[in-house]
Amino acid sequence: MHNTLRIATFNIHKGVTHFNARFSLHHQRDLLRKLHADIVFLQEVRDEHTTHSKRFAAWPDAGQIEFLADAIWADYAYGKNSVYPAGHHGNALLSKFPIVKTSNTDISAHASEERGMLHSVIDVPQWEQPLHTICVHLGLFARWRRQQLQSVTQYIHDHVPADAPLIIAGDFNDWGMRSGKAFADSLHLHEVFEHHLGRPARSFPSWLPILRLDRIYIRGFKVQHAEVHAGAHFLKVSDHAILSATLSRQV
Repeated sequence: MHNTLRIATFNIHKGVTHFNARFSLHHQRDLLRKLHADIVFLQEVRDEHTTHSKRFAAWPDAGQIEFLADAIWADYAYGKNSVYPAGHHGNALLSKFPIVKTSNTDISAHASEERGMLHSVIDVPQWEQPLHTICVHLGLFARWRRQQLQSVTQYIHDHVPADAPLIIAGDFNDWGMRSGKAFADSLHLHEVFEHHLGRPARSFPSWLPILRLDRIYIRGFKVQHAEVHAGAHFLKVSDHAILSATLSRQV
């Protein structure tokens, strides 16, 4: 029985480095593969962009999600959040187990910033209940984030059974760490790094992390290990670090 799950969350910055200087999707895929994660939560996945696909010779023909999943993650889901003339981007999930249901909900708090919540239901072999995952990328302003977290909370109350295993991960942009605590308390969640190491992880900027922007919240799991993947080499990867965790199912 798959009682242990390895997961990761990563804002890939649309597959390019800071200021769009370098196309880094291939490097990002190599790093993700080395984590051996069963499930990967991704933000700012740019699945189509006519200008960048011409500018960067290594741009994948099939789109960023299929390229990242490749032969490692058998299933994937994509939630298109921001659409513009050249293409679109949003949240995505890569899974080694079958995704049996997925839905993308608009949680935008302002017309200037399109944000979404990608909910996927995953059939993990020999589990009595499916795993519910929610991938999010919240707004830049505190009042927007509070509104968005209220939307996510209400959605979970309405669509996720209270006893179902649940993982919520992504870029919360919550450097003040205020809204996250109320969110966790209302849903009986634990933040992986806070629970395991005392505080949420520093994840931004990735080459010298200072701000605690990215989160992994869990319900129905114990934390075996949690790690921040960052450092000087991330200048060529993304402005966000990768967070990973090894979780064991509480049954």
